[in-house]
Amino acid sequence: MQGGKAQMQIITKPVGLLAANSYIIYDQAKRHAGVIDPGGNGEDILNEITSRNLELKYILLTHGHFDHIDAVGWLKDKTGAQVAIHKDDAPCLVDSSKNLSLSLGRESIQPQADLLLNHGDSIIIGDIELKVIHTPGHSLGSISLMAGNVIFTGDTLFKGSIGRTDFLGGSMDQLLSSIKNRLLTLDDNTLVYPGHGPKTTIGYEKATNPFLEGLI
Repeated sequence: MQGGKAQMQIITKPVGLLAANSYIIYDQAKRHAGVIDPGGNGEDILNEITSRNLELKYILLTHGHFDHIDAVGWLKDKTGAQVAIHKDDAPCLVDSSKNLSLSLGRESIQPQADLLLNHGDSIIIGDIELKVIHTPGHSLGSISLMAGNVIFTGDTLFKGSIGRTDFLGGSMDQLLSSIKNRLLTLDDNTLVYPGHGPKTTIGYEKATNPFLEGLI
């Protein structure tokens, strides 16, 4: 699977209380890896990484809700990987109200981010270049991460659905604008790896997603 200049490998692991998709991506040649949205099951994620003799360089967060960040601290402690999140969602890491864990009667407090991301930034993992696309709406700092013909959309776009906007910082207008202007403009063959549920393509969502009617 293409990811910038390198052949990017992807391992999908549903994790945590809400079965959020965590993605381990790696450059097969250089054995450098990143994990996107480790929302739980840190030991399982690390086992996948160590069993392949990979070096975890980055913990990348599409947004700051607890079901996508719960294993951040554990993985950072075990690997020393750098934590990266959009600057507008960085406060969620250290605030259980903002990351929504408090609403379930628990407290998810993670380390502060090492890297504060902005739209247009790039993350390099081996020879893989991940481009940061700011896609607010589900949260203020929601991002999508794109490498080659693959995009990780977090809770912005799902197969047959879109993200919720009834949380702090959510906006339906922003969400639809992000999808229309920054996702649906991509090639129809772009593979979409969402924060929950199965993968899809931009073209399939254009043709079948009922929430996108009127955007195309």
